[in-house]
Amino acid sequence: MASQPAPAQGSTPNRASESRSERFVRHGHRARLYASAGAFVALLAILIVLVTKNTRSVKLDWAVGSTHASLVWIVLAAAVIGWLLGIATGVVFRHRTRRP
Repeated sequence: MASQPAPAQGSTPNRASESRSERFVRHGHRARLYASAGAFVALLAILIVLVTKNTRSVKLDWAVGSTHASLVWIVLAAAVIGWLLGIATGVVFRHRTRRP
């Protein structure tokens, strides 16, 4: 009597042997992936709209002079600087609140 081979690791499970909770977890994971992809596409579309609407040049006044720059680059630079300062603040707080 020949026995059936064990399913290879990484292969799709037999749906008949899959429990209700396992199926719920699998579908939940798939739904989160689709929601993440949808959010990414929506954010990309918003970014494209913001870039196209803010292409005009504006004057920047500094303490020692002034320059002209595209509004898109000013907003992008402010976002990157804010992101980097947020990361640095988190690192400093984590370092200062660690247990000795």
